[in-house]
Amino acid sequence: MVNVSFIIPYAIPLKPILQLLLLVILPGFAILPLSAQTPSTAREVAVTFDDLPVVGQPHLKGQQQVTRKLLSHLRTYQVPAIGFVNEVKLYQQGKPDAARIALLQEWLNAGMELGNHTYSHPDLHHTPVADYLKEISRGEIQTKALLAKQGASIRYFRHPFLHTGRDLSIKEKTEAFLSEHGYRVAPVTIDNSDWLFARAYDLAVQDGDIQMQQRVMEAYIPYMESKVAYFEKQSVQWLGREIRQVLLLHSNAINADGFDRLAAMLQKRGYRFITLDRALEDPAYQSKDTFTGPGGISWLHRWVLTDGSQVLPDEPRTPDFVQKQAKMSE
Repeated sequence: MVNVSFIIPYAIPLKPILQLLLLVILPGFAILPLSAQTPSTAREVAVTFDDLPVVGQPHLKGQQQVTRKLLSHLRTYQVPAIGFVNEVKLYQQGKPDAARIALLQEWLNAGMELGNHTYSHPDLHHTPVADYLKEISRGEIQTKALLAKQGASIRYFRHPFLHTGRDLSIKEKTEAFLSEHGYRVAPVTIDNSDWLFARAYDLAVQDGDIQMQQRVMEAYIPYMESKVAYFEKQSVQWLGREIRQVLLLHSNAINADGFDRLAAMLQKRGYRFITLDRALEDPAYQSKDTFTGPGGISWLHRWVLTDGSQVLPDEPRTPDFVQKQAKMSE
């Protein structure tokens, strides 16, 4: 094979020359631009879902539809996701409901992992820490039993609202409890308001407003891409590189209907879907976090604020029409 570096002057761009050579050597073949063949950046993201089995669908049939659509997309795109469970949703009239517990089994049958999101989604910023720790223990009973049947254990915990404590003593006491019980905190680096889009979408469905339903969905993917791009830039500004990201989503109807578009967008940006385990192998996740502010914010922002660096301004916001339709604001 000819070493083209010896015969092509360095001043001439290499890509067009290589493409021309390929066209000459391989006539009849369609040659795409090199930039289209290989993403310029190798990116990785772990996809996580909160509020399992389903949020926003009170009836079993709706929960089954959301679960099965969502899992179908995850299988199609080979996404090794983890779902965080609120076990209060598994009970009817105070007793375990086999049909709702079966929704979690569907996640496991699809090869996904399950984690603890507390029993009833309390806010640590407004709950006595002793009561909050009881919520953690109560929130693992059914999930733990399902995992034990396949020789697995529950390993990750996700704080509701991403609220980790309003002072360091509460934060450290909670984290110590989690560690003692075999849990690791599941951080989030790509935070967003998919829950707000989901509410707007659900209300449009309930009202039979197909036009609004479509409008909300059409705004959702560009919004999510703007969030992804924002946190990519935050990572580069803070660390000089892009880290393995952890994306927060919720188990809801908008993601059940639109995750295929969301996954395609991420792949177009060069992302490969990875487990949460692999994401947390990135050294960035060893960074110090002493954040005790009121917000439930990205761990990227927590690390930046902890070391005194600058947070990027102008984080993308949910469109006004979505907030109006949802009858809620960010």
